Amino acid sequence: MNGIRFDSKREAKRYQELCLLEKAGGIAKLELQPRFPLVVNGEKITSYRADFRYLDVRSGEIVVEDAKGVKTPVYRLKKKLVRDIRDRHTGSIARLFRAGRKRS
Repeated sequence: MNGIRFDSKREAKRYQELCLLEKAGGIAKLELQPRFPLVVNGEKITSYRADFRYLDVRSGEIVVEDAKGVKTPVYRLKKKLVRDIRDRHTGSIARLFRAGRKRS
């Protein structure tokens, strides 16, 4: 899609949705596969690669999103790691959620 390869159909579909939201002005600064260094005791252990990062224009929050259909053990671990990053970098990441989940 648009010359971009995605790991899953769900991720490609979510990208299409986010592009429409960006065109409509609901989100801004859409990024694909942003990386976050995972550092323990000052040493970089690895990096976490999310599917998307964007600014929610209405709330002003930065959203980091993984487009997953199921909460796998790997997903749960990634979410914990990103929460730790968020807690250490206050305000840089406001929300992490998985696409495909029904939100009310």
